[in-house]
Amino acid sequence: MIWLVIPVQVWVVEEEDGVTLVDAGLPKMAKGILGFIEQLNAGPLKRIVLTHGHADHVGAVEHIVKGKEVPVFAHAKEIPYAEGKILYPKRKKLEQNLPNGLTQSLYELAGELQNVGSLKPVYTPGHSPGHVVYYHELDDVLLAGDLFTTRNGKLHQPMPMFTGDMKQATESGISAINDIRPKLLEVCHGKTIDNPFDGITTYINQMEKTLKAKLN
Repeated sequence: MIWLVIPVQVWVVEEEDGVTLVDAGLPKMAKGILGFIEQLNAGPLKRIVLTHGHADHVGAVEHIVKGKEVPVFAHAKEIPYAEGKILYPKRKKLEQNLPNGLTQSLYELAGELQNVGSLKPVYTPGHSPGHVVYYHELDDVLLAGDLFTTRNGKLHQPMPMFTGDMKQATESGISAINDIRPKLLEVCHGKTIDNPFDGITTYINQMEKTLKAKLN
């Protein structure tokens, strides 16, 4: 699914009770997403989880859930930004990308995010204040949203134009890869990376140069 020349990926995860949709892309992607879920024949859509609330990740949500009792989850810190109550970092105007009250907070217990279906949420702020990635342990895949982009088969920084705090996003990305060490990394804007931990040292060195150059 393509937005201009930039790929926009969403993910459908098979569960015991149906499927979980991770992110919802742009509004024009709604028909394709619903058609794919129907064609998959793995059961009904049971829930939508969001990595964050930027427009290219939530644009089709309202159409997808229309007429259905499908809960939508995001990090509690992200919801007021996505609902247009708080200004996203580096933005000049409020963005109401989600209607008020549609999205509920991911469950937390003793300060730790709880699994949603088969997915483990991991808080990774920086690209946006409440950015979350989702780890699918069974397949050893990390669905990383905008935590990274990829280029030439390597980890690359998230898009600077849309990243609120690049230093924090970099730290979140390095921590997630070091802690989880997934077999596969999926990003919204880019191609799959095999064994991303193998490239984390190169990424660290690259980002140290990038952040240093930005400060100078």
